[in-house]
Amino acid sequence: METTRHPRHRTTCSRKVGVRPAARATVALVAAALIAGACSTKEEEFDGTPADQLYNQGLALTNSGKFSKAAQQFDKVEKEHPYSRYSQKALIMAAYTNYTSGKFDDAIIAGRRYATLHPTDPDTAYALYIIGQSYFKQIPDVTRDQKMTEKALAAMQEVVTRFPESEYADDANRKINITRDQLAGKEMEVGRYYLERRNYVAAINRFRVVVTKYQTTRHIEEALARLTESYYSLGVVSEAQTAAAVLGHNFPDSEWYKDAYTLLREGGYKPDEDKASWISKAFSRTGLI
Repeated sequence: METTRHPRHRTTCSRKVGVRPAARATVALVAAALIAGACSTKEEEFDGTPADQLYNQGLALTNSGKFSKAAQQFDKVEKEHPYSRYSQKALIMAAYTNYTSGKFDDAIIAGRRYATLHPTDPDTAYALYIIGQSYFKQIPDVTRDQKMTEKALAAMQEVVTRFPESEYADDANRKINITRDQLAGKEMEVGRYYLERRNYVAAINRFRVVVTKYQTTRHIEEALARLTESYYSLGVVSEAQTAAAVLGHNFPDSEWYKDAYTLLREGGYKPDEDKASWISKAFSRTGLI
């Protein structure tokens, strides 16, 4: 960050040939007025309050529950005293107070800035966690776009990857499971939409995402059952049998397996796994079968 110098430090005078003394006097008065105005603006913006005083004011406001005002004080510390020892502390506190006051975009910016400037500092785990929490708080209903869910997942994964031993790792892992379940739910919702309209190929593509990316979510049983139904409706019996067989092997007591089994039996078939199927291979990679 560049240091801000008083405007007069950058002001120079030059004499122009042919300008009358009276005109030069007028120009000088105008220039002086402009410089004075600029000085006044800068003095209002940077009032010379010491870094420790600004920081302690921010702490007092935080303790009083005035998080939005506290965030403003911490921002001033970093802007007015970027090289002081309070600047780093103020930045992490700005992330916290912005998050607490519901200013999630500002919290994300402060948290990311802290992580960039201090990548190995222990508090960077907290900065990344605040970023993840800020996205997590904005996760919408499953019927809407899931960009925030994806960002929350990525942020929480960064916490776990970079700081696996931190005190935030356990909750980050829990949030990862929640976001993955949400993303799987979105795929299921769209897949059902296509299935109801007999667009079986499009439905299969959505259920396939759940099977390949979100096997540990609560949606996996239904996804396999829906694959059985979709493939069977297309006449791709071997894949329908494989989906049902994998479902029965992993979730033998599932109501979804009973439905898939009944569907096949009504057509004279039974669950039968084809090891060459993408469904079988997807589960083999995770060790679930």
